[in-house]
Amino acid sequence: MKFEDLLLEIDGFGKFQILILFILCLPRMNLPMHFLLHNFLAATPSHHCAIPHQEAFVNLTMEEVLLISIPREPDGTFKSCEMFSQPQFHLLLNSSLQPENNSIIQECQHGWVYDHSQFTSTISTQWDLVCEQRGLNQATATFFFIGVTMGAVVFGYLSDRFGRKAMLLLSLVCAVIFGMLSAASVSYSMLAVTRTLTGVALSGVSLIVLPLGMEWVDVEHRTFSGILTSMFWSVGNMLLAAVAYLVREWRWLLVAVTGPNTVFSPCSRWVPESARWLIANGKVKRAHRHLLRCARMNGRKDFAVSPENYSYITLFRTPVLRKISLFGVAFSYYGMSMNLTGFGLNMYLSQFVFGFIEIPAKMIMYVLVNRVGRRQSQAWALILTGLCIGANIVIPKPFTPLRSAVAIMGKGFSEAAFTTAFLYTCELYPTVLRQNGMGYSSFMARLGGALAPLVFLLDEVWRSLPEVTYCGVAVCCGLVAFLLPETLHVPFGLVGLAAPFRSLHSLPETTIHRFTHQKERNAAIKNTGCESCKTK
Repeated sequence: MKFEDLLLEIDGFGKFQILILFILCLPRMNLPMHFLLHNFLAATPSHHCAIPHQEAFVNLTMEEVLLISIPREPDGTFKSCEMFSQPQFHLLLNSSLQPENNSIIQECQHGWVYDHSQFTSTISTQWDLVCEQRGLNQATATFFFIGVTMGAVVFGYLSDRFGRKAMLLLSLVCAVIFGMLSAASVSYSMLAVTRTLTGVALSGVSLIVLPLGMEWVDVEHRTFSGILTSMFWSVGNMLLAAVAYLVREWRWLLVAVTGPNTVFSPCSRWVPESARWLIANGKVKRAHRHLLRCARMNGRKDFAVSPENYSYITLFRTPVLRKISLFGVAFSYYGMSMNLTGFGLNMYLSQFVFGFIEIPAKMIMYVLVNRVGRRQSQAWALILTGLCIGANIVIPKPFTPLRSAVAIMGKGFSEAAFTTAFLYTCELYPTVLRQNGMGYSSFMARLGGALAPLVFLLDEVWRSLPEVTYCGVAVCCGLVAFLLPETLHVPFGLVGLAAPFRSLHSLPETTIHRFTHQKERNAAIKNTGCESCKTK
């Protein structure tokens, strides 16, 4: 009996599956609070060079001191990274006569003064990560995503080797430990290391939650469960805006977003191991125990349940699986998500709206992926994301409402692409390779996430270069997505099941015997192109 038929016998979407999905959705909701935390953790408030006190300033107001000490931008605001080497008292008479002699302008010599009206403190104000140190501020997000990238490989392999449940619990515990250590950081170096390790830990949660939930539901409800789990990401996205609005000090903000995992960790113990994984690894008795529990909770009768090692190398043995590795959705998604102040809205409102727009985007994708398929939905969502980013390059800055509307649409398309990507890649891999494959795909995506914050630094070369880069990558990835196979209504992993096995020598006999019916067995043999298999 195939596992899909077994799920139908015990009810592939009953009380048992709903309970599992609910528990798994809780840690999923916490993920964006860390993945997008950089927007608030490393926010840079308005600042200017600190001016040492002088006797000549006694009778001057603070505004007058700034006027004679700091040069102005063309729009009349004070420059953030420069000061006059000597006070320019003549500006008190006519402030419009800005000095043209650059020799009297120097970089800040005595630190910076920050506007604390919006943030009590951020890592930017804590360690002066501004001006020439601005790159270190952006690198904080990159360090986190480097950790996520490494974690995708590590937990992808470990989850296929030791099981989904054990690695999920390990991920949550490590996320709590390293998250709290991040909040207690006494130096930038310590913060960089602990945030990287937090990324490693949370990568396991991100990688395991969706496949573990989907491996317990039948084909008919697979899309629904994937979209539902993804919805909680959007809820967490909106909650981040509320938490960041209430907590303006960066250390307590880290504690606030890390704390929920202390509750989710014990809850994850109630989630059963994937029965698919247990059967694929020869642990039939344990699988039977979990399936029996599922059947009884769903009110179904008892039943009877009537293995192999793979690695990342297997993922590259066929053209089909090679194409799967080309997902670069995260680059454009995080490029938009980390530009909260670039569209004229309040950053807290932007965070909330960017999270809210994801919900209708997911609902639309739920309809589209079931009607037009995963491939077309994925490709066009990416292309439309790129077009929205490109449109905002040419829309003038004063058209704030129009720019905001286009940005919100682009964010919706990018989330639609992200949602489809996780659902799509989860379906493309067979059970014994699923976490390995998801790990590798996530590895490629998180590379995009790691590079996205650094691309903002390209505005020093050309102001629109970051947007052009995000636009180009999104459109190119959309075009590549047209090359992927379709998985609509296809059982888990069947798209590439025969692909790694091009000859009898690489097709284990146990794999053939899983196809109980003779017709299915012959179809599997035919797909391998092996004539000698027919005699077995």
